[in-house]
Amino acid sequence: MRLYVAGQSTRSIAAIANLRRICDTHMAGRCTIEVIDLMRNPELAKADQIIAIPTLVRKLPVPVKRIIGDLSATDKVLLSLELSVV
Repeated sequence: MRLYVAGQSTRSIAAIANLRRICDTHMAGRCTIEVIDLMRNPELAKADQIIAIPTLVRKLPVPVKRIIGDLSATDKVLLSLELSVV
């Protein structure tokens, strides 16, 4: 999974923390997180068609899933990623 953020903004920091918590709790050992800071590498936004940040992109398994926001709504994130709530 790739998480696109913008520097150290409040929403970016929250999204990183929330995603790590979700992965540790619900997908331990089954996912890899790549955090991409668009303040440092804005050209990377084009590859995954990022139009808002923070945005989480899950490419595998297909279909590609995108979630925009700070990922604080755990149940909605799990539903979007097609995972059941533990």
